[in-house]
Amino acid sequence: MTGDDRTSRLALGVLVLTLGAAATGCSGTDAEPIPQVTQPTDLPSQPTPSESEADAGTETPSGSPESPDGGSGPPEVADTFVEGLEVPWGVDFLPDGRAVVTERISGRVLSVGTDGAVTPLGTVPGAVPQGEAGLLGVAVSPDFATDRALYLYLTTGTDNRVVRARLDGTRLGRTTVVLDGIPAGFIHDGGRIAFGPDGHLYVTTGETGDPELAQDPQSLAGKILRITTDGRPAPGNPDPGSPVWSLGHRNVQGLTWDDEGRLWASEFGDSEWDELNLVEKGGNYGWPRVEGAGGDASYVDPQLVWPVDQASPSGLAFADGHLWMAGLRGQRLWRIAVSPGGEASKPRAFFTEDFGRLRTVAAAPDGLLWLTTSNRDGRGEPTPADDRILRVRP
Repeated sequence: MTGDDRTSRLALGVLVLTLGAAATGCSGTDAEPIPQVTQPTDLPSQPTPSESEADAGTETPSGSPESPDGGSGPPEVADTFVEGLEVPWGVDFLPDGRAVVTERISGRVLSVGTDGAVTPLGTVPGAVPQGEAGLLGVAVSPDFATDRALYLYLTTGTDNRVVRARLDGTRLGRTTVVLDGIPAGFIHDGGRIAFGPDGHLYVTTGETGDPELAQDPQSLAGKILRITTDGRPAPGNPDPGSPVWSLGHRNVQGLTWDDEGRLWASEFGDSEWDELNLVEKGGNYGWPRVEGAGGDASYVDPQLVWPVDQASPSGLAFADGHLWMAGLRGQRLWRIAVSPGGEASKPRAFFTEDFGRLRTVAAAPDGLLWLTTSNRDGRGEPTPADDRILRVRP
């Protein structure tokens, strides 16, 4: 099976938390699966949920003072903020509160105002929208007030690459290549980019359907990269001459940092287990040798895994003391508790099948979550309003 709807196999014991309804979805690519949540009981310091916590698919009724995962209650959709987009993929925020949103298929870069007004900024030349590829992630420069720079990840006819463009008023300027030569494929192109607390740019790449590339330290495929704003390996990388921060990834499309500065990543598995990983410098996450938790000391086991039909995770955000993970084939938003020591537990699902495939979740400056649908990507069942951006109170 291929694509974004796979997850990893646990070689040791796994506690399967039965979730509600299974959703239909195609297998392979970033069409993803749906049905139960799995929590590896063989991982270090991984607490076993109590019976009251085990129903990860059950939402706490409104008015309940506290949810089983430590949340204050279920998230609520504040509004459908934007409608009629074409496969929105990347979301990041400007200092004035406006968002920059990319569309995978059209190659457009959009500004979305705090009032929901959509303004096209321009179209990125050279983006090739085939399979899971096209115009993917976006990251606003931490120095935007002075450099006006946006960073974009796209697939061309020959590679995946990161480019930089200056936002001149309401128009996107010419693009400059920051890092190119990342292997590209019809599937598994990664594409999430984000600036870390250290000011460096983190870039996720997929193994393009060639699993062995994930274990090749000389290949940029199947990795999380860490680079400077001019594309050089960032200081402190495991290999000073390489942009590779971690390897052994199948297809990471979610990156976020918690309030302790720890890096988390959501990753598509193959046919059994999707993963939530706590990313370590120089860590090898096992693909294709291991899917899920293998218990092999050579590889870093995931913190949590899900059957592929429940997740096929893309976007990942941290807000209100929790991780939030968007599911494509799973068609749900997961809320995940994080302990002070950096252990993820007690995943709970919300909005199951309410809005179709969910691609990106991003924490906005005002404390709300922005949640994008991906129903016009050829794998969903779009409504006349799709694709949408929802604003959610966490």
